[in-house]
Amino acid sequence: MSSFDHEPRTLPDPDPSYERGYQPVQPGTDWRKVGGRIWAPIALVLGLAAKFGFASLKFFGIFLSVGGYALLWGWSFAVGFVLMILVHELGHFVEARRQGLKPALPVFIPFLGAYVAIKDAPFDPWRNLKISIAGPVAGGLAAAAVWAIGSAEDSRFLLALAYTGFFLNLANLLPIRPLDGGFIWHSIKVLRTGNGDPSPDRARSRGVLGGVLYVGLALVLVVGMVGAHIPQDRL
Repeated sequence: MSSFDHEPRTLPDPDPSYERGYQPVQPGTDWRKVGGRIWAPIALVLGLAAKFGFASLKFFGIFLSVGGYALLWGWSFAVGFVLMILVHELGHFVEARRQGLKPALPVFIPFLGAYVAIKDAPFDPWRNLKISIAGPVAGGLAAAAVWAIGSAEDSRFLLALAYTGFFLNLANLLPIRPLDGGFIWHSIKVLRTGNGDPSPDRARSRGVLGGVLYVGLALVLVVGMVGAHIPQDRL
């Protein structure tokens, strides 16, 4: 973001919301207008899907997501936010390819996130756990990189983006399907019963390891949120 130096004796202090490049939601906001902003890209997605089929989302989805989020937070934050989601989804994609599977490219749905479809994937709880957790790991690393740059540059914009990235990936670890945490937790439960592997002992040990990775990643993301958090009076 650009910063501007003004003479305080001749010009008023710049509006903080102007420096951020977007107008944040404030008390007293007309939520009907906010709802209208959100509904516009959703209606566009539905129109494209109806006319060209849902395959059109594979191409248009990422651009519609940026445009939709820009209506709420401005272009700069929208681009950064969608890139955070993209890195998260590429984590799933790369791990699935590493395992020899054939994942599709990430598909974006505005205000709902994104997903990577994997066809003909056999149920293997340990492999599924690694694919599911690869997304939050990749997303957490991306948020950490943004946090490091934001701290070095003293950029409140980048720190806010990093905080959002940590939160986004932490929320995905909730043990609820279709979130990543739901699939991870299901794989852990299967492994801990001794199923999902020819060796029951190895299955149980992998279940314990999966639980440690799950809890450890969640704690790391929480630490990242605390570190990147910007007090409200500094925004």
